[in-house]
Amino acid sequence: MTMPESGDDAGAAVSYLPDAIGIGTLTRLVPRELVDEVVGSLNRTEIRKNKLPARVVVYFVMAMALFYGEGYEEVMRKLAAGLKFMGTWRREWTVPTSSGLCQARQRLGPEVMRELFERVAVPCALRSTAGAWLSGRRLMAVDGFGLEAPDSPENAAFFGYANKTEKCSLPFVQMAAMVECGTHAVVAAAIGKGSEGEDTLTSRILSSEAIEPGMAVMADAGLYSYQHLRMIIDAGADAILRVGANVGLPVLEWLPDGSYLSFIAEPGEKSKHYRKLRAGRAKVTDYPGTYVRAVDYEVTDRGDRDEIITLVTTIMDPADVPAPELAAAYHERWEVEQVFAEIKTHQRGSATVLRSRKPEMAEQEIWGLLLAHYGIRHLMREAADQAELDPDRLSFIRALRVVRRQVSSQAAFSPSETSDVDPGSDR
Repeated sequence: MTMPESGDDAGAAVSYLPDAIGIGTLTRLVPRELVDEVVGSLNRTEIRKNKLPARVVVYFVMAMALFYGEGYEEVMRKLAAGLKFMGTWRREWTVPTSSGLCQARQRLGPEVMRELFERVAVPCALRSTAGAWLSGRRLMAVDGFGLEAPDSPENAAFFGYANKTEKCSLPFVQMAAMVECGTHAVVAAAIGKGSEGEDTLTSRILSSEAIEPGMAVMADAGLYSYQHLRMIIDAGADAILRVGANVGLPVLEWLPDGSYLSFIAEPGEKSKHYRKLRAGRAKVTDYPGTYVRAVDYEVTDRGDRDEIITLVTTIMDPADVPAPELAAAYHERWEVEQVFAEIKTHQRGSATVLRSRKPEMAEQEIWGLLLAHYGIRHLMREAADQAELDPDRLSFIRALRVVRRQVSSQAAFSPSETSDVDPGSDR
């Protein structure tokens, strides 16, 4: 946006305030042109020009995700404050009421925010980004988490409760997400309803276009299944999955690094041919299944007892990624827990529930929350890259404060550089 210099020209660049409302630094990732394109493609364009066109509502939903402690009207004031201070519009414009903002959100619906997230939230680590790669593969992790929603009849009927057998205090939105480990960027998500659990939602992510060749996708034992393993393979990515003791892994060949070649039969094959296998008249590899490489290692800091972890991977060559490197890479999977803490505790606020009392508005709010989180993490990756640091060395809380300040002080700007933003400082 070009600022007018002074005098009568002030306001010549922008004559209508809603045309100028943005969300500071995050507008670089969600530019007006993209918002207008998505709004138009989903037929959410307003018929006539009003105080709250769809584009403004998109930025308002994102701003809600940055200011959870503020009411609707106060959030909108923060969006408009920087513009008003700089005098970049002529026409009188007043902050809409909470009722008007709520109605505008309902007109927008959840689809626009979901489509924007899916277009914008892509892996953002550069080759130089520390902690983001494993022998040229982009480290990704999939896991489940949840958010509490207001206790309305609509939310209860649609989302259900965390405890399926009895009513808990609040409806629970079950979710799954795929995170880029090196940057903490959420690049895919699935929102559940009713009885849909983590396994179902993970399948939705693994069957999406978010899984790409060149990725190494990790998941804990609770999300392991033969189907998930095949989904990752069929997408052209590599898998690094922890498995439980119930997954039989025959040692077919010991490999130089201490890992071993193994085979996982398709579900049902072993039980179907149990007698032949037990009598030695057949081998498990005679039946449909998948060859994997397995790694067993011990974690010795688990309190009273040590823990044996077993990983299966489709990275078959020990010279490519030796067993110790696989174990170290799997440790990076725990980064996803930090991401969920950033969203639930720091961005949303501890002991804070979603604002929306209707399921479609709760979904809209969640996509806005994820979109804003991605914008913050993308900014942190840029800052870390410029400083030649691992993004883990930067403070998410401080970066969040920087973005919050820019919303109200530079609402209409879309900076092209991040050199003036230092998430590692508390300016």
